[in-house]
Amino acid sequence: MQPAPAAAAYDILSDVTSEPVEDEESGVAPDVVALAKVVAALRAENERLHRQTSTAAVLERAKGILMAQSGCSAAEAHAELTRRARADGRTLTEECWLALGGIPQAAHPPFVPAQGVLDLPAVPEKGSPAPHRPARHGPAPSTGRAGQVRESGTEPCAPSRTALLGDLGRALTGATCPQDVAERLLEHLAGPPVRADAVLLFSRTAHDALELAGHAGTGAAVAAQWRSVPPIGGIAALDAVRRGEAVWLEDPAQDARRYHLIGQPPQRWRTRAWLPVTTGDRVTAALGVLRTVDAPFGEDVRELLRSVARLCAGSLRAGGVRPGPRLLNGRPGPSRWSERSGAPEASGWCAPGGPEAGTVALVQAVFDVLPGPAVLLTPVRSPAGDVEDFRIDAAAPQSVDVAGRRGRTLVGLRILECYPTVAGADVWQGYLRTLTTGTPYEGEPFAYEEVVAGLRQRSVYSVRAVKLGDALVVTWVAHDDAARQQALLADLQRLGNLGWTDWNLVTGAITWSPQVHAVLDRDPEEGPLPLDAFPRDVLPEDAPDFTRALRRLLDAATPLDRHVRITTRGGVRHLRVVAEAVPDAHGTPVEVHGFVQDVTAQRAAELALTETRQAVLAQRNVLQAERTVAARLQHALLPLPGQSLHLADLRVDVAYLPSHDDLNVGGDWYSAVDMPGGVLFAVGDVAGHGIDAVATMAQLRFTAKGMVVTGSSLTGALHRLNTLLLHTRDHHATATLVLGRYDPAERCLTWVQAGHPPPLLVRHGKAEFLSAPDGILLGASLRPSFGEAVCRLVPGDHLLLYTDGLIERPGEHLDEGMDRLARAAETELSADGPGSLDALLSRLLPDEQRDDVCLLDIHLPASA
Repeated sequence: MQPAPAAAAYDILSDVTSEPVEDEESGVAPDVVALAKVVAALRAENERLHRQTSTAAVLERAKGILMAQSGCSAAEAHAELTRRARADGRTLTEECWLALGGIPQAAHPPFVPAQGVLDLPAVPEKGSPAPHRPARHGPAPSTGRAGQVRESGTEPCAPSRTALLGDLGRALTGATCPQDVAERLLEHLAGPPVRADAVLLFSRTAHDALELAGHAGTGAAVAAQWRSVPPIGGIAALDAVRRGEAVWLEDPAQDARRYHLIGQPPQRWRTRAWLPVTTGDRVTAALGVLRTVDAPFGEDVRELLRSVARLCAGSLRAGGVRPGPRLLNGRPGPSRWSERSGAPEASGWCAPGGPEAGTVALVQAVFDVLPGPAVLLTPVRSPAGDVEDFRIDAAAPQSVDVAGRRGRTLVGLRILECYPTVAGADVWQGYLRTLTTGTPYEGEPFAYEEVVAGLRQRSVYSVRAVKLGDALVVTWVAHDDAARQQALLADLQRLGNLGWTDWNLVTGAITWSPQVHAVLDRDPEEGPLPLDAFPRDVLPEDAPDFTRALRRLLDAATPLDRHVRITTRGGVRHLRVVAEAVPDAHGTPVEVHGFVQDVTAQRAAELALTETRQAVLAQRNVLQAERTVAARLQHALLPLPGQSLHLADLRVDVAYLPSHDDLNVGGDWYSAVDMPGGVLFAVGDVAGHGIDAVATMAQLRFTAKGMVVTGSSLTGALHRLNTLLLHTRDHHATATLVLGRYDPAERCLTWVQAGHPPPLLVRHGKAEFLSAPDGILLGASLRPSFGEAVCRLVPGDHLLLYTDGLIERPGEHLDEGMDRLARAAETELSADGPGSLDALLSRLLPDEQRDDVCLLDIHLPASA
């Protein structure tokens, strides 16, 4: 079962709202769909009731004017308005606006019902049934920007004058301020036949100047530029106000010679219309309609705009508008209408000539320049005259309530509605006594609590109220703000370990914040120090410079900013002292204020950082010297040939590239020498860098060559080299090695390896890694196992021996580097030549090379 209001609203949902509501077939839960329909229906009903209430208010005001003018009854005034509207082909709302505008009308003929005229149903008197609203069947036509009706797929058609004025009249019933009036005007005049692009509403001031009350379509920059127009010549809006006649500007070139045209460039709006808005017998405002249409206003459009101006007169008079509020960022400040009294409640909305409105405007003007909080409270009385509440009619910019609302956002609020716990409190009784007796009220500080956004907010205020006419001017002091500021200042001084100081050189008064005593490690009971004794315990090394700076401060008002050291009970402290002098009219310092900060921790950190930096530089120098020695030693032990080596029937090219680390030298090495019955090849890599790695490399290189040349087998040489590493001074030294012996007669290479990457054979343009025999790295085991493998070379073959720096990259699997080497070798090494090792290395090595690289290209020429 749905609630009764929702069920009733369902009957009008399809006619009064276009808000989409999902049905049960959309996949949404039925309960959610039903709730959405209920919300949409209630929202539409609320909007309908709001429109009906607004229309009723306009009707009642118009009836009141007729009753005051002719002395007729309410029913007779309603009948007269209805007769005039039907006789002249206008809606009842339009006729009410004309009556509110005070436009003298021609004598009306006797009442004859107009046939075919669209009219707004008369608003019934209290107690009479509501008029029947005919239902509209079929799909709702789409609406353009100006509200004109157009069928789907067709261009918008111009509504009739009567229909457009009726729609506009109904729209103006809900206008809350001149800005709202301007926006609703543009909404309805943007389409045909007017085709307006911008609307301006200027109100006339007491000095015949113009103030911008509302604007739409002009942009914030133009509105801010034209917010105030002085009473000078050459302004079309002023001409319309002064002469009481419309000004039609339809030739930009000619018009620019006569008037100052709004907008930049002036040709932005090709045609303009300025129409006087007459209230009673006085022109009180000017309506501007600006168009980009490059065509004159037709006579029908001119007559339509004159009618629109008459509607504006009624709307602005109903709202009681005089010069509009000052613009904030190109838009008017906030303003409201009172829902109960219908009177304006914010500055810029005041009844013309009324003493209350003038008082509100004057008070708000005074409040705008006040440095503290203040509000104007107007009593809201019951029919019996009792004060039911107070309404805020003006507020100073610095006024802030417990919920954080500030300045003019407070205007229009009611005290008991926003602050209900005030009811019955001492401050409320004080307001009532001041309003009755005129005696100012000044209460004791009281606490006020309110729940804001789910959090309890508590504030302490001291309030003062004085009577002004039939209203109260209330000021207050929020004690919690001052206390909070002091707490924040204390926290700042504590966290920054600083305190502020003040010396009065005329009276001798000295003021220190409590933190100064903590910074100086001084007992607060001893009191502050005079300026010439501050600080008292400066180290002798710092005293002369600090004394000179202090003397310049007192003699020439030169600001002081010095670091000094003082002795305290806890040791030496480093302080930063900053001070400046305040001179009198003759330039003589009369006051000195500043702050003192304990920077001992920062100074200690700076000293530690300096010592660390010096240690790093010293260590770098040591490493640089070590690298220089290691590099020279490496160059002496591992000379690189300047050209290719010819060994037996082979051509051997050697490349060695150190890493980009300029502080360490690696242990990569090679050997390629003739020996009895063949050629010895070796490529190895010692773990680590520096002098120790170079020394281990030299041991391995010369020992391996000596053992193989003297007849040791390849596997035997690996066993002995492993034993050598295990008995070196560094028991943790390890190395990898590939060792091979080439027999030129058989063109056969017998080789062994100890944890080293396998050689790469390039044959007939295809690269393939040799299958490695058993072997682990040297220095890793007491009983290692090594095996041999044989590779027969054919003419054109390339055999590459290399160290791991050629294929390893951080974060990459070793197989990826080996595949990259194979692809590059297939491209760069050919069967009829040795190939270019430089080109091969450039394809393989990154810009930031992290390890040394040693590479041997053993090539059997194709012609061999």
